[in-house]
Amino acid sequence: MPHLTRRRFLTISAAAGLCGLATSLPGSVAAAADSLTTWRGTALGAETRITFAHPQGDRLMRSVRAELERLEAIFSLYRTDSALARLNRDGQLSAPPQELVDCLGIAGAIHRATEGAFDLTIQPLWATYAAAHASGRKPSDDDIATALQRVGWSGVDIDTQVIRLNRSGAALTLNGIAQGYIADRIAALLQSEGLTEVMINTGELRALGGQPGGRDWDVTLAGNRGSTRLRDLALATSAPLGTAFDQGGTTGHILDPRTGRPAAAGWTQVSVTAPSAAVADGLSTAFCLMSRTAIETALTWVTGARIVDLA
Repeated sequence: MPHLTRRRFLTISAAAGLCGLATSLPGSVAAAADSLTTWRGTALGAETRITFAHPQGDRLMRSVRAELERLEAIFSLYRTDSALARLNRDGQLSAPPQELVDCLGIAGAIHRATEGAFDLTIQPLWATYAAAHASGRKPSDDDIATALQRVGWSGVDIDTQVIRLNRSGAALTLNGIAQGYIADRIAALLQSEGLTEVMINTGELRALGGQPGGRDWDVTLAGNRGSTRLRDLALATSAPLGTAFDQGGTTGHILDPRTGRPAAAGWTQVSVTAPSAAVADGLSTAFCLMSRTAIETALTWVTGARIVDLA
């Protein structure tokens, strides 16, 4: 299949984690499987698989792996030396990486569009739920009220020189946006190399162009709830009970920063497309907490975003 090399076809796919997304690759790619290179690893704790065909494949693989490692050193919540971990530990971060500033800027815009449903300062509340359920109980009303005193986007100051968390005990989590942001960054890297037909899956999908041959990328939604097509678009899916704090699977991981309670809007799954995977990621998380009317209002503030599945 020489056209795969000429047109610089690259596919990057990752285990979908909570999103459970699957990309339907064209038959021509499967037929050329023996000419593809595959790398398996992790990014932000998610199993990752990268498969591509390119005349300079080894160099591209090294570049992508280096970029994933660099971004992990910024965004990981669990690496003690990451930029995010240092910000949470010290309450401020001088000379922050530009990628962290950019990501927090996107998060702030989503926070405003969703009237506070999306809020990265949710981490103290999330930790409270996790600790309570680890000890075999639910968090008390007092536990939740105490955690909420540390939550609030207005307590975050973002500048290219320093990022500050102004509430005592405040901390950020980038769950709900970082996987999408990383997909966008990898897309930018590959586009700078001249690639025009790319599918990236870091748990969120980001399509750069369409498939080789001109077709859109065909994507099966989580739970086999139909399909959609992507071309220069991203897709993210969130599910309130995709991960639960309790063994019974009744207390979901998506918490409302305004109430301190798990998602109560009644949705089991939300899928969003947008030009940016970071935006789609953040919106799909927030929409799990919002009514249909509130979702439709939020979408009027985000160019190119739309709901493709709301169940």
